[in-house]
Amino acid sequence: MSILAQIFTWWDGATIGTALFSARKGKRVGEDVFGNIYYQSKKGGSSHPAGQRWVIYNGSNDASRVPPEWHGWLHHSYDEIPESHLPQPRIWEKEPSGNLTGTPRAYRPAGALEKGGHRAAATGDYESWNPAEAE
Repeated sequence: MSILAQIFTWWDGATIGTALFSARKGKRVGEDVFGNIYYQSKKGGSSHPAGQRWVIYNGSNDASRVPPEWHGWLHHSYDEIPESHLPQPRIWEKEPSGNLTGTPRAYRPAGALEKGGHRAAATGDYESWNPAEAE
């Protein structure tokens, strides 16, 4: 990322101010499989004795890119980091995916404009409203 982008943009990674704050006031706790880095404040605050927690995303700032185990840690559901606290994932568990809204992989139900806009005819329990017949 260019130096101007690091100074002025926050939506595509951490700004220089955030990186400096994290280096000064935070303690690096861990990193997830997506390359996001997690921090905790060096000393606890009044709202959380364990201290504030935050993440610096590897890429765009999208909260759906935080895996469930780290989400629990960020929200103080448990104090231990996920690698030492949670059991190994089961073979049947799927990997978490980000928010796919607005991407080509987003869910498109039958009848969606992106799928041609045609849907199955309604069954006999539905009658469309016609404003001309309403009076």
